Amino acid sequence: MSADHSGSAARPLVWLPIPPEEIDDLPRGLEYAHWDGGPDFPTDPARCAFYCVPYMKGTEVSIRPLSRMSGVRVVQALTAGVEDLLPELPSLPSGTRLCNARGLHDASTAELALTLTLAALRGVPGFVRAQDAGEWRPELRPALADRSVLIVGYGSIGAAIEDRLAPFECARVVRVARSPRVAARGPVHPVAALPELLPDADVVILSTPLTPETARLADARFLARMKDGALLVNVARGGVVDTGALLAELESGRLTAALDVTDPEPLPAGHPLWKAPGVLITPHVGGPSSAYLPRAKALLRDQLARFVLDEPLRNVVATA
Repeated sequence: MSADHSGSAARPLVWLPIPPEEIDDLPRGLEYAHWDGGPDFPTDPARCAFYCVPYMKGTEVSIRPLSRMSGVRVVQALTAGVEDLLPELPSLPSGTRLCNARGLHDASTAELALTLTLAALRGVPGFVRAQDAGEWRPELRPALADRSVLIVGYGSIGAAIEDRLAPFECARVVRVARSPRVAARGPVHPVAALPELLPDADVVILSTPLTPETARLADARFLARMKDGALLVNVARGGVVDTGALLAELESGRLTAALDVTDPEPLPAGHPLWKAPGVLITPHVGGPSSAYLPRAKALLRDQLARFVLDEPLRNVVATA
């Protein structure tokens, strides 16, 4: 059901995937409706002016109402990546703004990147299997201390990853982004520098958005430049890595990997990645954690306050 927090049903309509009564201090002057991807729409989609996309419901659900949203002015994602929504933008009313959720998942995704790195280096998956078998199997494993870490994709998530690496006594942390610049923690190298940087990295963490430029960025040539025994950690998108090329490196035993995202995704039963040696896989859980909901509510409060006052929105990535 829709909830009119303004007292007038004629005011701009907002579709939220979180029940509006559960978000404190929503701005007045708007009408609110709750839709989290269910089969029935809460109102006529043509009335919706601000559409916040349901979280973790898949592309088919996300785009289902868009063809009927003739009055939409803002499409707000709750993810950093919006590659599933961008193809729909040309069919939306001229001037519609597509916003991502930059910053929303920084803490949770960075935390998982560190978890995957530590678990893979210290052999936690093998210890869990040994525990399941009731076997005591001590072994010497590499530490994160004294390792060189290369972060590919130094946006807000990449910076949050480095913040969490800081106490672990890494030998160095090297940063790569689309364009060179100087960040708070030091220089950021351009993607063009990767061939020179990859051979020195013990751990390569991918946190870049999936764009035409980054699709299959970690291809056979990229992986071949990594040093023997290096670890590839992917908390970006599965399509940033060439799965076939990665499989070849894993099966040879030259590289190891820790993947929160895969291509294809979800990874189907029987896919060779499941049983590849030296790989740790989690099911795209970088964002969904207890950190998600309070940050999502704060983002929506801020964006809607800007929307109702006709102020510039945050995180506009494209305009129809």
